[in-house]
Amino acid sequence: MAATPTDAGVARLGGFTFECGQSIPELHVGYETYGEFDGDNVVLVCHALTGSQNVARTPERDADAGQAGQARAWWDDVVGPGKAIDTTEYYVVCANVPGSCYGTSGPASERPADLDLGDEPDHDRWGTAFPPVQVEDWTRAQRRLLDHLGVGRLRAVVGGSVGGMNVFEWAKRYPDDVDRIVPIAAAARLDAQCLGLDAVARRAIRSDPNWNGGDYYGEGRDSPDTGLAMARQIGHVMYLSKASMERKFGRRSAGRDSLSRDQGDLGLEADPAAAFFPYREVESYLDYQAEGFAERFDANSYLYLTRAMDEYDLAAGYGSDADALAAFEGEALLVSFTGDWHFTVEQSASVATAFRERDVPVAHHVIDSDHGHDAFLVEPERVGPPLRDFLADGVEGRAVDDAGGDDEDPESDRDPDHAPVHSSLFGG
Repeated sequence: MAATPTDAGVARLGGFTFECGQSIPELHVGYETYGEFDGDNVVLVCHALTGSQNVARTPERDADAGQAGQARAWWDDVVGPGKAIDTTEYYVVCANVPGSCYGTSGPASERPADLDLGDEPDHDRWGTAFPPVQVEDWTRAQRRLLDHLGVGRLRAVVGGSVGGMNVFEWAKRYPDDVDRIVPIAAAARLDAQCLGLDAVARRAIRSDPNWNGGDYYGEGRDSPDTGLAMARQIGHVMYLSKASMERKFGRRSAGRDSLSRDQGDLGLEADPAAAFFPYREVESYLDYQAEGFAERFDANSYLYLTRAMDEYDLAAGYGSDADALAAFEGEALLVSFTGDWHFTVEQSASVATAFRERDVPVAHHVIDSDHGHDAFLVEPERVGPPLRDFLADGVEGRAVDDAGGDDEDPESDRDPDHAPVHSSLFGG
């Protein structure tokens, strides 16, 4: 099947065996494409933890294609006509990853009616019978989709957060298939602090009585929205920096009763003592974001995808990051942010060193920002120039800086209080 300009749909890709050894009879992959394919201009964009394939808006179709909130057009400031990833020049492909819930096979997908699961659940979804997924499965599924679309070699693979881990896996698993890679705010593996926070987030979901061992699908059943919302709040705090939270919220009261007193939309138990204390702006923000997230995402998918992120280790099977990347002969741009404590500057620098050990042309572009892990969403005007110039000219690109400093964007001195508080979808 030849790729067509600006396409969207769900590809049926046949049977698929996951890295864990378990299989499904038919892998579905939700995808979107932007621009026109000329045989040599493909840029694959890897979404992050709870993102979708809907990376940008187009006049050809409504951006509200089955997603809500920040799953819709999540990088529209970077991908599009005349933008850093210019869809008048590049053919852009973005695919929803296995285990997610935006058209690609995952726990919320319908399972085959003739599939024997032993003790049959009283609903038609996979639930936790779906095979465990890993980042390696995401990369293999993307390769399968690109074959389906008639795409061979890639000009570049770009992704942020755990999408950056997805990018690393492309350089490791398919080194001959891609010319340039751009992992943004990414790391070769999670550290112990992030592993611990992810574990607590998953326990929040599993402790919700509505989770029911993962079998909450079916008519008349409530989803574990409270557990999922709390898990997202734990994650969301990881994506913001201490400085940005202080600037945006401080200790200010939100000016209304505490949700812990009136129970609110999260369904929390009443806490009479809370009547004495203020309901703060930071609480209000986290509650608002969590409620919206619980409406658009699947709790089991959150369990599956955070485990995939936790499990990823670039060096697995090779002994070192440098050995894992040794076969890659393209160029690499790593972008990191000084205020990101989720995936740190030091972690990106470590991978840059691994590339240099194998004589891979690499630039580590550090952006001075206090917006935390969400900086690559909040500050597209600073991410865009080095990304644009790297896609065009590699590490010699004019705006690409390997000196470990700022990107010298003329707007870098803007008032930080005018920067938006972005609704994070990344979380690794």
